[in-house]
Amino acid sequence: MNRKQVNLPAGTVSYIDEGRGEAILLLHGFCGSSEYWEKVIPVLSGNYRVIAPDLPGHGESGQLAEGYSIETIADHMKSFLQKLELDNVIMFGHSLGGYITLSFARKYVEGLNGFSLIHSTAHPDSEEAKKARVANVEKVEKEGMQALIDGLVPKLFSPDNLESNARDIQRAKEIGYKTSREGAAGALLAMKDRPDLNRVLEETSLPVLLVAGEKDQIVPSEKTFSISKENIMQEVIPDTGHMGMYENPDELVRVMKKFLEG
Repeated sequence: MNRKQVNLPAGTVSYIDEGRGEAILLLHGFCGSSEYWEKVIPVLSGNYRVIAPDLPGHGESGQLAEGYSIETIADHMKSFLQKLELDNVIMFGHSLGGYITLSFARKYVEGLNGFSLIHSTAHPDSEEAKKARVANVEKVEKEGMQALIDGLVPKLFSPDNLESNARDIQRAKEIGYKTSREGAAGALLAMKDRPDLNRVLEETSLPVLLVAGEKDQIVPSEKTFSISKENIMQEVIPDTGHMGMYENPDELVRVMKKFLEG
């Protein structure tokens, strides 16, 4: 795939840029990279210009110079789109990428033609989840990235499909190992401190797609489908955990195309 790099004030962004047409931006989840979308991009790029950046400290992108928060990463993505001279995109955010998408929609709604949360939620972390984020920061500092990734990645997949998804689990681990310690710790604390963004869904008039995995242990469907409105399309990917782009890419692409064409 066509990989490029741009230097921005807040840090270097490495990204995949494929296809022509209306621009769609794909934001990956925690300890992922643009490569998370490797089964999705070849299909979507037949009809759209598909841009998939590595988030700060993930993949081949540099650290975030001004400190990690969901809002500063959203600001960084705005600078990235300005550098690419893109005034409007349709943004799809997986998990962490969904939190960034919501923050972007709150602050830069004029830069969006629509947006989507994939295995993500507008709700903030529970107190229990916040403690787990801090524990994972400590794990990264004491044991390193491999220990974090080896414990995390299998939980992202449906427990019913661990054997059939063994190759994809290993692939997701390999992608995760490339995340820097600083990038992982920064993202963990950014997720811990993110605000409730349900108001963005309540107030937006843009087309919205909410995608949940039927067997997602990280973000159950009721957390994804927090707001119901006419302009919000809700879709469940069957027999799938938190990683629809690996567990059921054909169905995820079908749902994305249905939203894009609608």
